[in-house]
This record gives sequence, C-alpha cells and structure tokens, in this order.
Amino acid sequence: MQPLVLKYQPSKLAEVKGQEKALAVLKDYVSGYKQQKKKAILIHGPIGCGKTCSIHALAKENNAELIELNSSDLRNEAAMNSTVGEAMKQQSLFFRSKIILIDEIDTVSRKDRGCAAALGKLIQDSSYPVIITANDAYHQSLKTLRKSVEVVEFEKLSHTTISQVLKEVCDQEQIRYEEKAINSLARIADGDLRGALIDLQILAFDKRLDSKRLDSLDDRKKTENIFNMMRLIFKASTVDNSLSALDNLDIPINEVFLWLDENLPKEYTDPKSLYSAYQQLSRADVFNRRIMKQQHWRFLVYINNFLTAGITASKTSKNPSFVKYGPTTRILKLWRAKMKNAQKKDIAAKIAAKTHSSQKQVLDNFDYFRIIFSRSSEQGKFVEQFDFSAEEIAWLKK
Repeated sequence: MQPLVLKYQPSKLAEVKGQEKALAVLKDYVSGYKQQKKKAILIHGPIGCGKTCSIHALAKENNAELIELNSSDLRNEAAMNSTVGEAMKQQSLFFRSKIILIDEIDTVSRKDRGCAAALGKLIQDSSYPVIITANDAYHQSLKTLRKSVEVVEFEKLSHTTISQVLKEVCDQEQIRYEEKAINSLARIADGDLRGALIDLQILAFDKRLDSKRLDSLDDRKKTENIFNMMRLIFKASTVDNSLSALDNLDIPINEVFLWLDENLPKEYTDPKSLYSAYQQLSRADVFNRRIMKQQHWRFLVYINNFLTAGITASKTSKNPSFVKYGPTTRILKLWRAKMKNAQKKDIAAKIAAKTHSSQKQVLDNFDYFRIIFSRSSEQGKFVEQFDFSAEEIAWLKK
C-alpha cells in the first residue's frame, strides 16, 4: 500500500495548504531569479508545515530539474565547495532550468560553521535559483548566511487546515470518519500535516475512523514526544535550540530524569562529554530534591535549564550516528528488587516476633539465620516454629 504522504504529495503550488504568502514569494523569486538582488532564499518553519514538498511542487510546476542536497552531504567547507559549487555551475543534464535545494542547513554542527559562510559566498555566483530550508533560521551559525539570502517563514499549520486536508483525503480514500475524530487527530498533530497523514493511515486501516481509536494514538504520541525531547537535547547544536525541549512534554519530571539517565551513555560516547552531562543531570536532581523537601517551586527553572541547555552544552561534538533510544530499565529493576526484599521482610518479621527482636536487628543478621536454617537437621521444627509458607521456605533454600 502506498503511503498517503507520498500519494497526496502536492504536484503544484496550488495544492499546498496554509502557506499562501510564503509560496507567492517563492514563485516570484524563481520566475525572476536573474533580476533578484539576493540570489538565494532561506525558508524556515516547524516540521511538517510543507517546506520541502513546496519546493518539489515548485520544480514540477516550472518543469525544472531539482538538485536536492542534504546537510549530511556538507560535512565541511571543502565538501560544501565541491558538492554545492559544482551543482551551481553545471548545465542541467536535460537542458532544462534547474533549482538547487539545500535541506536542513541548521543541522550542520558547530565545528562546521564554515559551511554556512562558504555557502554564502557560493550563492553569489550561482547560475540557478538556490532554496535553503531550516527549522531554525536564526541559529547563530547561520548569522553570516542570513545577510546573503532572503528569509521566508513557513507558518505552523492550524488544526483547521490539517482537518480540511484529512477530510479531503478521507473522501478520496472512501474512509468513513467521525467529525470529532478528524478534528481531534488534527489537534494532536500540532501543526505537523505529514505526521497527521501517517497517523490517519495507521488508524483507518479498515477504512473507518472513530474517536475510540485515538486513545491508542495518545499513548504513542506521548512516547514519540519523549523521543523528540531526547533527540532535541542530545542533537541540538546550540543551547537556545534545546531550551524548549521540555515545554509541552506531558510526563512527570521524575520520568524525564530516568529517560535521560538511561540514554545518555548511548548518545554521548566521549567520556568527557558523558561526565559533564551527568554533572548537569546530578545538579538538576539536587534542585528536584530541594523542591520535594522544601516546596521551593521556583527551582523548576533551574531543573529545566540543567536538563536541556546543560546537557546540550556538555557535548564536545554532535554524535553523527543514529541512536536508538529506549525506555528506562531502572523502574523494572527497582520493582524486582522490591519484590525480592518484600519476601525477605516478611520472613524477618516472623523471626522477629518469635525471638522478641526488632525487624531491623533480624535484617542486619539475616545471613546468619539463613545459614542456620539451611544447615539445620531439624528444618521442620523451624518451619513450624516460625510458621513459614511454602514460598518462604523455597526462598530461604535458594
């Protein structure tokens, strides 16, 4: 089955929803490229608002060859000059007009700041329109580049726009839906149309969508938000980008600590970075304890800063590898330990009652009681005296 995001990808600008103002600027830029004072456009906006698909639609509408370059191709200034420089100068293979797309320029790491400066120089001599995308156009490393380009904002899509698109897709796909379910799905998407279409295809697997099915989506979205939170903190190039990672995250702060603690060693492989990150996590925990003991809720701002900007700033360089994050195993370990200790405490309580001792004294000397039980030739009398259950006898024999 073809993904809906591909099946309904816009083939012309008129099909792109909610970005009329930005699209008009893009269209004028490409049609009058040779007369433009600034030889490139930098478009920015949140994930799923239509940046990349608009450029694909623009290229199709103008019958232009699209040369798409990702930030992963631009590892350093030399790669920038080689890859982008050649694309800007070479004639189109099919002798058509050409549009050069450089996607997600803001993901270039701090040590590659020279890439943005080099790109600013290259676009001055480009023979073709250059369109650059970014989630954060005001990243510090793009300061020089912004002087050479026209900055255009793609706005966050409203839930009404997303709802309208979802209804049109449902009608085309003959999906029966509840009005409430579509509107709720649009709100959950939070401006991400691509994500909304993926969710629709998953939930309406049998050509039907109702409100009950959104309950399962809420839990999945919660997990996705946790992953997005960690990805933003661990991968962000500047502290400004990660400071908002905990905003709108609907899980208790204690769970955030556990998720970060579990996944930090997977992401920060450099010992110095890992040590520094755990220092930030530890400081946040200190303030969290102060809130619990003293109810000083003003400390929450410090916790947020340590968990986000503090951990982001701890890394010496961004890990280029894909890291598979996982849920914390500490809660499961604590539960297992608690179950194990619960059996031990029950046995200690019985021994304490019969020997006129405190439970603490028995627990402190528990190994001795265990040895006496295992070596005694009269275990039956022990069992009878202390009224041990079958489970407690089996536990003592381990």
